[in-house]
Amino acid sequence: MFLSDVDIKKAIESGAVIIEPFNEEQLQLASYDVKLGNEFEIVDRHQLEASDPARKIYPDTRKITIPDGESFVLHPGENVLGKQKEFIGVDLEHLILLSGKSSLARIGLVVHNTAMLFNPGHKFYPTFELVNSSNIPIILRPGMEIAQLIFGKLTSPASKRYEDIGRFTSENSNHFADPKDKKK
Repeated sequence: MFLSDVDIKKAIESGAVIIEPFNEEQLQLASYDVKLGNEFEIVDRHQLEASDPARKIYPDTRKITIPDGESFVLHPGENVLGKQKEFIGVDLEHLILLSGKSSLARIGLVVHNTAMLFNPGHKFYPTFELVNSSNIPIILRPGMEIAQLIFGKLTSPASKRYEDIGRFTSENSNHFADPKDKKK
């Protein structure tokens, strides 16, 4: 069962869903629009002939921060990682699905390649897998609405917490264990 706008607000009030900061203007009929943060991870593509996953050979990456009011140009065919501005999470009875926005998809922006499911119990700042599938550059700006979250209620609670089995907990959750820590 997917949550409506009314259900999302109730779930936030009860603590079953976390969205920090929450802005009612971003709440849609059955989803919540999320914004692009300031952090990007880009590939240093010229230092490696090719990626070889079977041999665990991957290109080096580096993190950059784009200040508010400035932009990042995503070139055709380019793939970068970008952080979400909002801290989100769900209890063991809910999950989150990430979906692109159709207005951005029409210009060639893909916000996830494979990572669209956020498991029950996960609390973190999601990472977008940003790809420009068009033949012209796309300007990305911190704070722009870039994707939407869809919340689902499970028929029974999950048997384990994400923090006990998840792969990316320390980087995305524990670093910002409390959303208030990020606020300035």
